[in-house]
Amino acid sequence: MSIPMEVLSPRHQAIADLFDAHMAAEMKGDLEGTMATMDADPHLINMASGTGGVGTAWVRDFYAHDLIGQFFPADVEFILISRTINDERLVDEWVIRFTHDKVMTHLLSGVAPTGKRVEMAIALVVGVREGKVAYEHIYWDQAGLLAQLGLLDPTGLPIDTTTAARLRAATGKG
Repeated sequence: MSIPMEVLSPRHQAIADLFDAHMAAEMKGDLEGTMATMDADPHLINMASGTGGVGTAWVRDFYAHDLIGQFFPADVEFILISRTINDERLVDEWVIRFTHDKVMTHLLSGVAPTGKRVEMAIALVVGVREGKVAYEHIYWDQAGLLAQLGLLDPTGLPIDTTTAARLRAATGKG
């Protein structure tokens, strides 16, 4: 059973608002605004691509060189599947759709734009410490993404490029 967002405790609402502000700053390409939402010793690890950083200097460098301005193409669609919040973390489950028409180092380091439309499921675990984002652990199916882009032949491999569509269908989202 899920609790409607309007019934969140003030603490949980503050965590939701913090992460929403963090994402908004990323989407605007606002490095200082993004870093202002983070605590003094953050880390960010993109589990599928291995990108990210540990510590303020590394995280700032990652945002400055690998995310800000490259976050997602203009046609990106974010479909929230679920959000779970407790006193220490927020966990979001999303389906993201976009056309791979720009360099996206955080997802696809070293991969030139393919022009292909993709849809991927993603899970974010966001830790919160003293009212700031302490960490982000971000998970997605890299093999499925590469197969959708034509960069990996899924023949004979346990790769399903339809998992995001099946997730949307199973949850009635998007």
